[in-house]
Amino acid sequence: MPSSNILVVEDEDAIREMLKMVLEQAGFSPITAADAEEAQQILAETMPDLILLDWMLPGASGVEWARRLKKEPQYRELPIILLTARGEEEDKVRGLEIGADDYMTKPFSPKELIARIRAVLRRSGKINDLGQITQGDLVLDTEQHRLSIGDKQLEVSPTEFRLMQFFMTHPDKVFNRSQLLDQVWGRSVYIEERTVDVHIRRLRKILSEHGREDLVQTVRGFGYRFSVVESAGAPL
Repeated sequence: MPSSNILVVEDEDAIREMLKMVLEQAGFSPITAADAEEAQQILAETMPDLILLDWMLPGASGVEWARRLKKEPQYRELPIILLTARGEEEDKVRGLEIGADDYMTKPFSPKELIARIRAVLRRSGKINDLGQITQGDLVLDTEQHRLSIGDKQLEVSPTEFRLMQFFMTHPDKVFNRSQLLDQVWGRSVYIEERTVDVHIRRLRKILSEHGREDLVQTVRGFGYRFSVVESAGAPL
């Protein structure tokens, strides 16, 4: 099962490296940024599963950047955990009011941090303790590596399985080919963007055999979206 991508936004080098190490040891895939501007550039290329965000950042503060993110439809459901030295109740309330999913006051234990991250990912549907991801009548079993609709198992390749897993953990969000390549194939692998189209067509063909080709939708001019809600979009 691919590990969850965590975007760490922290301006202090030592703390950023410590968080990166802690996340890697816990099985996550961290991406790091030193400020909101760098973090925004990363978001333009890849969609993380969660943002670990320091309140105080140079330039735009973490809380201000989080407020802006939550106003944009594509990031509205993106989980955010704020990290800060501020311990006053009014600051915690302010952080939660702008849309943060949780709040941790420095210093904190790595063990508690990982527990909080997993709890937020679980609540947001990013991870499932039982190793299963369910969307409508579609079930993806990460332990047995099976994809099924109702009681019928779908025969998919390992790549198509990973592609479906990413889609099912990010429902109703639009991703372009470049983002899908990064998330499913990985940044270290060079593959033509049109390869995504080939796998999308294969996946649709398999789903169409069960009358569910509508699950993977095309958003013209933007990319692809997985949704249990039917769309008028057609294949590219």
